[in-house]
Amino acid sequence: MRGNQEGARQQVVVPSEWNRVTEQIIGCAIEVHRVLGVGLLERLYEEALEHELNLCGLRCRRQVAVHTAYKQKALSPHVLDMVVEDLVVVELKAIEKVADIHLATLVSYLRISQFPLGLLVNFHAPTIKNGLYRRLNPSSPMLLASQPALTAFPAQ
Repeated sequence: MRGNQEGARQQVVVPSEWNRVTEQIIGCAIEVHRVLGVGLLERLYEEALEHELNLCGLRCRRQVAVHTAYKQKALSPHVLDMVVEDLVVVELKAIEKVADIHLATLVSYLRISQFPLGLLVNFHAPTIKNGLYRRLNPSSPMLLASQPALTAFPAQ
């Protein structure tokens, strides 16, 4: 191990409660996929997932407007598909294949919204496991506040 820890990356620790919430969301998505199958419109999966999340006692908001600015100019708001427990951005797809641009878009949504976690769920995948992607926002104030204190290492 290096004597000087400057520049060393600290591993991000996701609080266990946050993992529990994402596991519940995934379970709800699996149930919606099991009941409805593939081939429907994205908005129908969104309605069904909202209902399933509510049945599980999770707070869910749909079509959440997020505001951002460019060089002090307010831009038109972007709308997130869902936000669960004011913690997880859930982006829904009903497409043949998730492309890198869809994942990059999720990361951008996390950055502008400052939420710490994001899930992309593609309901047209044969199984949710094959259509599920999770991303972290390492610059989220919520995530940064949840991290254990850094340990200072003396320079050698």
